[in-house]
Amino acid sequence: MNVPTAEAERDDSRPLHERIAADLRDEIMSGDLAPSARVPSTARLKERFRASSATVQKALQLLKAEGLVVGRAGAAVTVREHRQRTMRPAAYMAPAGAGEAFRWLTEAAKTGGSAHSALLEVSEAVPPADVRGLLGMAAGDTAVLRRQLLSIGDEPAELVSSYYPLELAGGTAISVRRKIRGGTPALLAERGFPPVRSVDRVSARMPTQEQAAVLRLPGHLPVLRTLRVVYSHGDRPVEATVMIKAGHLYELEYEFAAEE
Repeated sequence: MNVPTAEAERDDSRPLHERIAADLRDEIMSGDLAPSARVPSTARLKERFRASSATVQKALQLLKAEGLVVGRAGAAVTVREHRQRTMRPAAYMAPAGAGEAFRWLTEAAKTGGSAHSALLEVSEAVPPADVRGLLGMAAGDTAVLRRQLLSIGDEPAELVSSYYPLELAGGTAISVRRKIRGGTPALLAERGFPPVRSVDRVSARMPTQEQAAVLRLPGHLPVLRTLRVVYSHGDRPVEATVMIKAGHLYELEYEFAAEE
């Protein structure tokens, strides 16, 4: 349990209710407050944080808006079940097998609930500068953009924007607005450009207006932004994808083996 010190309170300029919510959020995400566990009572939180009842309630309202806890005035507040999900990017980089669904869907479904995707856009677009640089594109160059929303159950999970060089994707099924069985990795593999290596850059930032709206996010928390570049043979970049997910609901797990 985090106990705020006088020094920490001096250095943290956030309003007290936001600091209380941050400490409780950390305990929920780390598992110290497990799913279905009761959040400490208002009286205990008042004593712990040297706060008024109104301030504690404001903190709990933030956590309710984030979907981390549930409860109503006068009743116990509990941690919601199955809110934090661990995603393992390495599990869905490889192309899906013949007749199989996109690997993200099958992997996400393992964390509970049915997973599905909605194709939002397919067009030619100028990628963000960091994407252009990784794909070796000049300013103003366009790529094939495929944007989709991945959901688990009825909750949006991830906003995905994938960019493909025109010389690889133009005139193929990648540039057509319809789903591709097994996802684009399977199609690229069929065309002789299988993914052999990928590099992720993960950062945290505040969501854009569109991201907050599409993912139904509270406006005061950051998102996780993963920029993934997929390389085929000869270290040729064949795809760059920007993946946005709620920072307070998801974590990424990477596994590394020690070199022998």
